[in-house]
This record gives sequence, structure tokens and C-alpha cells, in this order.
Amino acid sequence: MTTTKPKSPPAIVGWRELVHLPDLGLHGIPAKIDTGARTSSLHGTVIEEFEREGERFVRFAVDLVGGGEPQVCEAVHVDIRGITSSNGKTQRRYVIKTPLKIGDKTFRAEISLADRSDMKFPMLIGRSSLRRRFMVDSGYSWLQTPERKTAKGHKP
Repeated sequence: MTTTKPKSPPAIVGWRELVHLPDLGLHGIPAKIDTGARTSSLHGTVIEEFEREGERFVRFAVDLVGGGEPQVCEAVHVDIRGITSSNGKTQRRYVIKTPLKIGDKTFRAEISLADRSDMKFPMLIGRSSLRRRFMVDSGYSWLQTPERKTAKGHKP
């Protein structure tokens, strides 16, 4: 007889949540949940590509609140892909893979680096990261953010 562990139901997220990229040292990032986007995206400026122990990496700067000193991060560089943005234009973007934490769930996610300086949220969570983990209730915000602490300009 084979027994399988019953799957827990997906957690519910609102249309915006605070998320964490622990391996990058980025916490409490205001993110828009976007089921129309396939890939998650982070506001980051690529500085350089490099190799470490045979693995490709990218170094990039992240400025989450504007006006401050950007934080320099490094992550495994998975690919450079053509990603179509909300305005319909395709851009070639670096894609990294790093742990992403939403609420109590931490998982590895592919995230494209893009100039989101004109966007309200420095991060967008796409459906590939949501799939089989979360359901979206668009009538609410901050459902996975019990501490209710947000970055400058993003109050729950």
C-alpha cells in the first residue's frame, strides 16, 4: 500500500504583499501580485557578469526606496531572455534564480532584473512563482504580511 502525504491547500495572497529575498539580503519588498505576468521581476541594474567555481553569476544594484544608496547583490545567472513588458515591448533581461519568501513559504524562483523605476512597486510576482503555492484574492492586500511593516511609500 502506498501512502502519500496530503498536500496542504495553497496560501492566499492579496494583490500586493511584502516579500523577502533572503539570500540577497532584501527584506520587506513591496510586491504587486500579477497573474498576467509569467516571470517575477525585480527593480535592479546589472553591473557585471562573472563566473565563480564554474557557475555564472550576475552582480546588480537594487534601489528599493529611491534616493538612498543602492544595495549591491549577487545571484546565480540563469539566462538572458526576451520578456514582454506590460507596454507590449520585448526586452532582453537577465534572469536570476534565488530563494523567495512570501509569508511562511520559501522556494527558489526565477526573477528577471528590470528597470521598474517608473512602476509603483519595485517587485512583481508572476504566475510561475504563484503556481501550486498561492491563490490570489484581489480584494485584499498584505494577507501574508502579519507584521504590517512596509517600505517607504507603501502603507498596508
